[in-house]
Amino acid sequence: MLNVHQREYKKVKEKESAKPGKRPDWLKVKLPSGDNYRDVLSLMRTEHLHTVCEEARCPNLAECWNARTATFMILGDTCTRTCGFCNIKTGTPNHVDSDEPRRVAESVAELELRHAVITSVDRDDLDDGGAFIFAETVRLIRETSPKCTIEILTPDFKGDEKAFEIIMKNPPDILNHNLETVERLYHAVRPQARYERSLELIRWFKEKGLKTKSGIMVGVGESKEEVFGIMDDLRAHGCNIMTIGQYLQPTKEHLPVDRFVTPEEFDEYGVYGKKIGFLAVESAPLVRSSYHADKHADL
Repeated sequence: MLNVHQREYKKVKEKESAKPGKRPDWLKVKLPSGDNYRDVLSLMRTEHLHTVCEEARCPNLAECWNARTATFMILGDTCTRTCGFCNIKTGTPNHVDSDEPRRVAESVAELELRHAVITSVDRDDLDDGGAFIFAETVRLIRETSPKCTIEILTPDFKGDEKAFEIIMKNPPDILNHNLETVERLYHAVRPQARYERSLELIRWFKEKGLKTKSGIMVGVGESKEEVFGIMDDLRAHGCNIMTIGQYLQPTKEHLPVDRFVTPEEFDEYGVYGKKIGFLAVESAPLVRSSYHADKHADL
């Protein structure tokens, strides 16, 4: 007999034949171009760095890079997890590059960033999940760019508080960890993750005094009521800032789009989030985790 998560996964996969229709105009973006875009691209290649902007095919890449901002992705480009929505490749990662924090810090300084966002692939193969490299990257950015605020978008570290404590040795200004979707859909969307474990991570860092942030995708199969519910759960666990954006299927091998959520519904989520006490809710079709992240550092 199938358990509840297996049944939900089966339902999601069965929807692959049901197309949500043509992509609406509000989801169309311009192709990347411009001098700043080329400068950032050149720097990433020269320093042998990865960005989640490219790896996850972010629709805001052109806007952000032309504003000379980027979300650095550390710990390689290969993830140990198999999330149903993500375009980052999975498999056995390469060895940890101990020089990567230095190159990221130097790139942040060269770009003269006011706010830097650091994320990573999941590294379940490492005892600390990569927490030391996060902490070292933050430390070096503080040294080379003392006026730059720092946000880290972390994996769940399998709920290991020893990894959390490593992060707190060089804490960021904002701790971001995405729940991605509602609990009912976790088996299909985040099969190696746990909903409560992610909520407890948010609570842990909030209790240490950090500003906390999380994000979800909509259009995967959730209901509006479930979105309001996950917003309630995040606030109950101390989350300060939330991002909500439309899921877009990166390839045919990934989970299908259930529906294209209207801008009006996104507005509803934004209004509700402010009502229940979030400092900020970025809610719109093209919003992603680090979209307008520099604004959140000043809240």
